[in-house]
Amino acid sequence: MTEQKPILPHKLTLNERKTLTVSGVTEVVSFDETAVIAHTDMGTLVVQGKDLQLKTLLPEGGQVGVEGKISALIYEEPRAAGSWWQRLMG
Repeated sequence: MTEQKPILPHKLTLNERKTLTVSGVTEVVSFDETAVIAHTDMGTLVVQGKDLQLKTLLPEGGQVGVEGKISALIYEEPRAAGSWWQRLMG
């Protein structure tokens, strides 16, 4: 019997496009001064901007804090399983 991981509550709070707090993050995939990429139960979240910095990274509750000039918040849907050829042919 496999144990399922609990789904974390997901919430975004953006203040004046300078401070972003995200809860429900399961993994921070990458970050640099122009983008932060994080997996959530709602899909992959891409935060784009300038001078971005990770200010908070709390594993409990999956909370992440980002500061900088935030220009976009984009969700990407999870990719379908299978080879690229199978996904292409649908």
